[in-house]
Amino acid sequence: MKTSTFYLLLLLTLTACNSKPNSTEEPANASQQLEPIQKTIIDLSHSYSDKTIYWVTSQEFKLDTVSKGQTDKGYFYSANNFCTAEHGGTHIDAPIHFVKDGQTVEEIPLENLIGNAVKIDVYSKAINNPDYLVSIEDLKAWEISQGTKIPDGSIVLLQTGFSKYYPDKIKYLGTDKRGKDAVKLLHFPGLSPEAAEWLVKNRNVKSIGIDTPSIDYGQSEYFKSHIILLKESIPVFENLTNLDKLPLSGFEIIALPMKIEGGTGAPLRIIAMVADNKK
Repeated sequence: MKTSTFYLLLLLTLTACNSKPNSTEEPANASQQLEPIQKTIIDLSHSYSDKTIYWVTSQEFKLDTVSKGQTDKGYFYSANNFCTAEHGGTHIDAPIHFVKDGQTVEEIPLENLIGNAVKIDVYSKAINNPDYLVSIEDLKAWEISQGTKIPDGSIVLLQTGFSKYYPDKIKYLGTDKRGKDAVKLLHFPGLSPEAAEWLVKNRNVKSIGIDTPSIDYGQSEYFKSHIILLKESIPVFENLTNLDKLPLSGFEIIALPMKIEGGTGAPLRIIAMVADNKK
């Protein structure tokens, strides 16, 4: 081997050895790595049972036992059948509920059901006023208190406090009677049509929920807030609970309904994820 070739190979070998990272050294950005944010999961859904609140003209929840006990082969087995209307308990209203060509349940984009959320708290105004209407002023008051507009792409939750009455039909619905004649006896808070119109024209929200039986208040005859929101493909969540456990902002929502093909609504399991320092 020529001397010049030998020294060239030696130089390359030494360079390669010296370029190996020191296994005892931490990555340059190690000190900048943050601990994962811990989050608390809050269930915003009521359970389904014979106590579940339904619209006064809807079929109520029924659970039938098919099997429950030891089999002749020695193992335990249980199974049930259930029957329910789309619009009862904690559930979603799909756009087609009030819009002829609106999305059905399975057509709602998942992006509209998951994301950052804000809470509009009108408890002090609504809890003793079953006909209270959440107003434009309530929405603007939230923005003033938070020093920001309702962020684009937000999920908006309305806390009236009425979930504390669930499942007492008289306190929660205004009546324990059923059928068409009971509709005129309904009393519970909702979102005013003016506020619904203001939201769709001035803010970019992707879904909205409330802790009462309907986004329109109990005495509504024309369901204008439903129509305004659903016409813009903004799904509605109704009969929510535990909104008092949420901050006014800084939390996330996951709202996944039963995927009913062609459904105008569906039972909904909805949760909030709240950063521990936001509780």
